[in-house]
Amino acid sequence: MNRYSILAGAPEGFDALVIASRARKAGAVHLHVARDEPRLSALAEAIRFFDASLPVLTLPGWDCLPYDRVSPKPEIVAQRMAALSALAGGVKGPCVVIATVSAALQRVPPRVAIADAHLRVAKGGRLRTDELLAFLARNGFSRVGAVVEPGDFAVRGGIVDVFAPGETLPVRLDFFGDTVESIRRFEPESQTSVAEAELLVLSPFNEVPIDQTSVQRFRAGYVATFGAVLEEDPLYEAVSAQRKHPGMEHWLPLFHERLETVFDYVGSGGVTLDHQVEEAVASRIALVADYHDARVVARETSKGVIKGMASPYKPLKPDLLYLTEKEWHLALEARATQQVSPFKPVELSGHTDAGAVKGRDFAPERVAASKNVFDSVSAAIKGLIDQKKRVVVACWTAGSADRMGGVLADHGVSPITVAASWEDVQKLHPAAVAVVVLGLEAGFETQDLAVMSEQDILGDRLVRRQGQKRRSTNFIVEAAALSLNDLVVHVDHGIGRYLGLKTIEAAGAPHDCLELQ
Repeated sequence: MNRYSILAGAPEGFDALVIASRARKAGAVHLHVARDEPRLSALAEAIRFFDASLPVLTLPGWDCLPYDRVSPKPEIVAQRMAALSALAGGVKGPCVVIATVSAALQRVPPRVAIADAHLRVAKGGRLRTDELLAFLARNGFSRVGAVVEPGDFAVRGGIVDVFAPGETLPVRLDFFGDTVESIRRFEPESQTSVAEAELLVLSPFNEVPIDQTSVQRFRAGYVATFGAVLEEDPLYEAVSAQRKHPGMEHWLPLFHERLETVFDYVGSGGVTLDHQVEEAVASRIALVADYHDARVVARETSKGVIKGMASPYKPLKPDLLYLTEKEWHLALEARATQQVSPFKPVELSGHTDAGAVKGRDFAPERVAASKNVFDSVSAAIKGLIDQKKRVVVACWTAGSADRMGGVLADHGVSPITVAASWEDVQKLHPAAVAVVVLGLEAGFETQDLAVMSEQDILGDRLVRRQGQKRRSTNFIVEAAALSLNDLVVHVDHGIGRYLGLKTIEAAGAPHDCLELQ
């Protein structure tokens, strides 16, 4: 039996309109729990399209397995810390926070620890360089030769480069003695300045603080939980020396007096849940338990540390790091919670009807040899306009939006306009067809609006056909034809993003490799 009220008739895409409207009406922080990372990204994009001035904070989960030996990626950490810092600082007015199931189930540092660990750097202000460097080291930043990704900082004489969480570009702080002469944003690839800034607010980059107090707390908690450290323990040794250690985030509770949850950060505002979130929650809780049990068994059956092998993993209990099922339900029941459903409300169910249905899919027309799918789309659009519905065609990219607009115009759809935002769409004549850049898997219809997606019309997005296999001797030559962030298809691992060439050492010799994400 479902514990929460159901908001039916809200297919994906339209749910973004509903959530944005609720946050605006409440004038407070609204939390939405997405079932996974792709949904988080798609929903954030849709809300920003429909209400560009509404703040949207995204809180992804760690991109590593529970009880792993590796840390989450810097990009994920930066995104999480930017969201937690904004909430801990007290967001004013309406705001939407989107968290994945894994993020909502995971405990986080207390608000006071995040709020108190901020440093304001103003142009013309006074700040000792050693004070800044101590702050960066204490709050999880990594010192590197050249700043490239979030969490990096570099020092060259009186210049300090920092890539702070929540910032799209790193900044260059130019000091004259203890005075900040300038703050400039720069491109990490070229290291060239692109804009001036008056103020930089630095917040922690890591959920794990590395200062004397937290290290002492960790040491005491580690010994109390796992017993005296009588053998080699790289984690214990690294933290004792105030150094980062891969995977140290999985012992987060030992670094803080207590942990909180995303529900503590958002307060008593409204909560909405993705369709199938309950199934995702049950699956996540079971996954965490399985990985914990596997670590416990491995530790109990190990016969000490074998030279050259990793030290035995000492896992914390799941309820120290994650919410239990009971805590999850209590947190939701304490707030006005609704589960979003794309289906029509069942008669006599008491479900609230948001008033939308999934849009038309032109799959039959695509497979029929005797029909042109765009003729069918044109006829459908004219029919929708006759029903006094505003028609919007959502495409994945600006290029596909231009092409779609041209093809529809060739098939008699007029007037047709490529619109940059929802505000621009609403300014058009009701009979005009708008083409927008909005990544929807499927469209939707309401009483006065019809949104068609590019996928509804053309089918699933296609990838480029695999070309002829190339000789390994041409590897670097062919790689030069790629650009940063190009999408590629790996023969074994599928679709990835090209991040550039990287030299790694294997079998005692350096090798140039493509770095794919």
